[in-house]
Amino acid sequence: MNTSTPEALAEKILRGVGGPENIESLTHCATRLRFQLHDGEKADQAALDALDGVMGTVPQSGDRFQIVIGGAVAGVYSDIMNSPSMSGAGTPRPQSDAEVKAEIRAKGRGRFAWLDNFFEYLSDSFRPLLGVLLGASLIIAIASMLDAFGLVDFRSADKSATWVFVDSMWRSVLYFLPIMVAYNAAKKLKIDPWVGATVMAAVMTPNFTGMIGSKTPGVTTTTNTTLGTSESVAHVFGLPMQLNDYGGQVFVPLLMVALLALVYKGLKRIFPENVQMVFVPFFSMLIMIPLTAFLIGPMGVWAGNGLGTGLSWLNGHAPIVFAIVIPMLYPFLVPLGLHWPLNALMLVNINTLGYDFIQGPMGTWNFACFGATAGVLLLSIRHREKDMRQTATGALAAGLLGGISEPSLYGIHLRFKRIYPRMLVGCLVGGVIIGLLGGVNTKAFAFTSLLTIPVFDPMIKYIISISAAFFTSMALVYFADYRTKEERAQVNAERDTAEAAAGGKAVVPAQAVAADDRELVAVGAAATGAAGSAAGTATGAEAPSGGTPATSTPATGTPATAGKGLELTAPVAGRVVGLGEVEDPVFASRALGEGVGIEPADGHVVAPVDGELITVADTGHAFGIRTANGVEVLIHVGIDTVKMQGKGFDVRVAAGQKISAGDLLAEVDLAAVRAAGHPAVTLMTVLNTADMTSVEPHVGQDVTAGTPVVTVRR
Repeated sequence: MNTSTPEALAEKILRGVGGPENIESLTHCATRLRFQLHDGEKADQAALDALDGVMGTVPQSGDRFQIVIGGAVAGVYSDIMNSPSMSGAGTPRPQSDAEVKAEIRAKGRGRFAWLDNFFEYLSDSFRPLLGVLLGASLIIAIASMLDAFGLVDFRSADKSATWVFVDSMWRSVLYFLPIMVAYNAAKKLKIDPWVGATVMAAVMTPNFTGMIGSKTPGVTTTTNTTLGTSESVAHVFGLPMQLNDYGGQVFVPLLMVALLALVYKGLKRIFPENVQMVFVPFFSMLIMIPLTAFLIGPMGVWAGNGLGTGLSWLNGHAPIVFAIVIPMLYPFLVPLGLHWPLNALMLVNINTLGYDFIQGPMGTWNFACFGATAGVLLLSIRHREKDMRQTATGALAAGLLGGISEPSLYGIHLRFKRIYPRMLVGCLVGGVIIGLLGGVNTKAFAFTSLLTIPVFDPMIKYIISISAAFFTSMALVYFADYRTKEERAQVNAERDTAEAAAGGKAVVPAQAVAADDRELVAVGAAATGAAGSAAGTATGAEAPSGGTPATSTPATGTPATAGKGLELTAPVAGRVVGLGEVEDPVFASRALGEGVGIEPADGHVVAPVDGELITVADTGHAFGIRTANGVEVLIHVGIDTVKMQGKGFDVRVAAGQKISAGDLLAEVDLAAVRAAGHPAVTLMTVLNTADMTSVEPHVGQDVTAGTPVVTVRR
């Protein structure tokens, strides 16, 4: 259970990014903290990834660093900004000559740093608007549902004042989107955001738009009888200026602010600081408003229309190809923040065509993503994974109700490589279906969630395609699992250990088990191996050296069964000791089962029993064997020898191999083990001790390899 407070998480994040003094600026979006660091190399990515509450990290060029938090990002951001240690952060500090040179070198890091900057500019111009865009999409969804049930004619040309007002509630966002984008884009480029907003607003005033199609002197309107379109041109100062309605346009403000930044910063170098407040905005407006009206505005409209027309052509001539390409691209674009250009095209389509054809296929990607999350949720319920169940529940709610995929991607999908291929199959299935059915359109920009289904037309085609995508991904993830068999056995063993500890049994908590030992718990096919081993030996006692062998019984107190049991022989020659005498607390506590330790006389390690090698550690320090009747045996050579990374271990077998008692497993250089500072004691335990009637270690004797040292009775 995660007991850390939000304040504790904030402080850990601050330490992870190199301390408050390493932070130049910090912002956040719907799911991520976005740091601009003085030195990106100081960020400890591994430590940050390991924090509870952190879904993942995304280092970027130019010392930018993103930390994915999910829906709680605003609270974590607030905790960080209100931290007393942040008082000295957020301002550039004086740099030495060496730091200046290092900064210049950092700007060239990566061949595509300019591409990172470009997409960062696009993303940061839209991200702050996620909330109002989502709010507008839900208003549209509610109105569309009422329309679908025949309660109101949402598309009527003569709506009542009530519904005209309701329309204004969502149109305010989409129509004035260019002003909002201009503000964010200017802020991103570190110029006065209000200047950017003002320049864009100038060509959206009623005075400007009122000239379109009017009989104002100097305005000429021509009609294309073939296309049924009209075009208005105003002659201003003797120069022709094409008139456009820029409501909903996004390319225009993006192009305009990029040029405005150059003008604004240039003017700041020209004017003295004491008059910049007046003259820099004045001349910026004087230069950029005409440039936008005469040149940038028409260019942005042409560019947006051209891209939209190209995609429309593909959608019209090869709809199946289009419907497949869109959902197959999005899983790779969204994690990198590269999906915003396509989102911008959706807005252009709505503004120019009156509808958009991208969001339908895109919806199949979103629902394939949410379906994969649902598969993970079902598995987490089945396997009693509390943390994953909480993560998947929150991510699924954010997806199905809000249409937001980042919590699923960063919290789950990108962490487990088995999910993506199965999710892509769902994307493919949904895309093929929507293509075969002839495509789906929408007249509103909407986050693709359950609540926005009514805005898509034909709705039934959309429901069929997203359902197919959702359930395909869910089924594939559920039946194939998002973990490998070994990972599943390990995680389930840790779960059972933790559950046994919570129930008051004498066990070592799963988090106390060393990484190499947790890996070895996966030897047991039964998920109860680790927990049961501890529970089953909690009352067991070792005999004194040279005395009667101790008997280990299950926690229920069932007496050991008389008669001959399975004999496990010594894997090495040497002195047999009880587990309580070894220096490793995990083995000593019997968290990995009852057994013995042997102080080895040589490094010749052999199999103690007939069976199958289930696990052979890459480093050669451990072996897991399962007998024909299900006894699971672990042989572990030395303590903490995983740190030797295989040096001194000559492994002679492989996982999956059938072996007989006495077969050579490995030759170990004991001198190298001891020289590295590790105890050489070789440990042998029965992982599923709890499933046995008794496990009886025979300690206090000197043995040769092959001598019986443990008796197991089922």
